Amino acid sequence: MVARTRFAPSPTGYMHIGNLRTALYEYLIAKANGGQFVLRIEDTDQKRYVEGATDIIYNTLKTVGMNWDEGPDIGGNFGPYIQSERLKIYQEYAHKLVEIGGAHYCFCTKDEADEQKDEGANIKFVDPCKHISLSEAKKRVANGEQFVIRQTIDKKGKAIFHDVVYGDIEIDYDELDEGVLLKSDGFPTYNFANVVDDHLMEITHVVRGNEYISSTPKYNLIYEAFGWEPPIYVHVAQVMKDAHNKLSKRNGDASFQDLVNKGYLPQAILNYIALLGWNPGSEQEIFSLEELEKVFDANRLNKSPAIFDIQKLRWMNGCYIRALDGAEFHNLAEVQYNKFLKRNVNREELSKVLQPRVEVLNDIVDVASFVEELPQYEKELFVNKKMKTDVEIAKKSLELAIPCLEKLENWTNEGIFECLKEIAVSNELKNGQVLYPVRIALTGLETTPGGASEIASILGKEETLRRLRLAFA
Repeated sequence: MVARTRFAPSPTGYMHIGNLRTALYEYLIAKANGGQFVLRIEDTDQKRYVEGATDIIYNTLKTVGMNWDEGPDIGGNFGPYIQSERLKIYQEYAHKLVEIGGAHYCFCTKDEADEQKDEGANIKFVDPCKHISLSEAKKRVANGEQFVIRQTIDKKGKAIFHDVVYGDIEIDYDELDEGVLLKSDGFPTYNFANVVDDHLMEITHVVRGNEYISSTPKYNLIYEAFGWEPPIYVHVAQVMKDAHNKLSKRNGDASFQDLVNKGYLPQAILNYIALLGWNPGSEQEIFSLEELEKVFDANRLNKSPAIFDIQKLRWMNGCYIRALDGAEFHNLAEVQYNKFLKRNVNREELSKVLQPRVEVLNDIVDVASFVEELPQYEKELFVNKKMKTDVEIAKKSLELAIPCLEKLENWTNEGIFECLKEIAVSNELKNGQVLYPVRIALTGLETTPGGASEIASILGKEETLRRLRLAFA
């Protein structure tokens, strides 16, 4: 089967991680089966619409390389691809559904419907209007009486359908409510618009969260009433913050844009979320999008919820940072340097030191802040049993290092290292007894992203000597 999948987000703000994962699985199902990936904008809920959110959807998908084959901006054979431009289509099919008995006109007010319902007690609205004859209902509509179109569910027993992830599922028809399909303002509800669009756009696979499993029989009844073939369902488990809480932007959890702004690489984020609920069947964890297209199999999706582990994402992001071309990393690092670095230092050397050592780009500001300003530190920092140094040895080593470095003309990492190593040899000291005090004097920190000679080459000769003289001034 040539697959056709669709990503149909609502333009309500930033791209939630769960939404992006759904889009990725839809994209991969299409590409793994030589099919098309369709972008459709679901903007029928006008109250939730956020200005500029559609551009965020476009930019996010383009940033991670998930290019769509059909959509609002590029067109296709099944447009329009924005739901608010398809209202006449929904209205036509809603009235058709009434004619064939799959729905009915309801003249009850929202308050009247809400009074009957009790979600906690599982009491659903029993619509008295479903017993009004079609001819009578049409007269009332023609007379201008306000109405909605509700689904009619008269079946008894169990609805049975198959899901790629959860297998065969049974749900009692008695558990289904006769929800609104077309609202009084002529706009469709999510449930109805999706069914109509998925059929007309020839969507073969529908990927969505498992919270929609209980509603699937209602969708199937609409397919059945029209004589349409339902799609293949792929319900995916939720992405969790922890064992008890969903990952949710509403709860302050990071969106895709938030993570990018915090210094995570888009490709690393995409790689990580691919593994949130999917098992590749091997030990491999680092995948390019092209590799995922070749190996993805929806049958390997997990039923259990996936917990978003920020530490695992940090590790993976570090792998991606280390794999970058040096010039590419430097260009990304420059954005961070411009946030805090005013001193004239060797930024290219700083990037070489940082690239193997940082996991997230925004870490650069904290890790390298000593380059801009030497923090205050206590002399006890020079004491290190492993390096066999104490305050006196440190003082002696720095006094020896300063004149040697003053004379040094080859101010490179290699040149500085050879100079400091020669001091150790000439004065019967271990390398660490010289290098460690120099590093502490240059950074004021016990842990640094580079060694003494690397940091000195970054700071430059003048600033290096200034900091060494300050240590015991």
